[in-house]
Amino acid sequence: MAEQSPPYWVLISVLFSSQPLTPTLAMTLHQAAFDLYRRGDSVQPVAGDLLTGKVHNLKKDVQMGAISGPAFEAEIETERGSGVVRFLLTRQGLELLQAQPAEPPRPKYLN
Repeated sequence: MAEQSPPYWVLISVLFSSQPLTPTLAMTLHQAAFDLYRRGDSVQPVAGDLLTGKVHNLKKDVQMGAISGPAFEAEIETERGSGVVRFLLTRQGLELLQAQPAEPPRPKYLN
């Protein structure tokens, strides 16, 4: 049996959105941001059936009440027009997906 992913509201917390977010749009943004976070990259294009745009890794941690995590901003085009979404990946979601950033390899000494 395939594992079911956690619901989007556990993985992503939206700080601002000029467009209404559907669960599918939220999961698409989450996946792009999650990939950026793991790789440490700055920008990733995002596309879907009803979505195009870019997700930017702001390379900052933010906290809103008890929720904290790395911050992202998406510039998107949907069937409803263009918009901006600012959001964070929740620490709880990152822990659930075991997405801790990779530590740099330790140097090997010759002795």
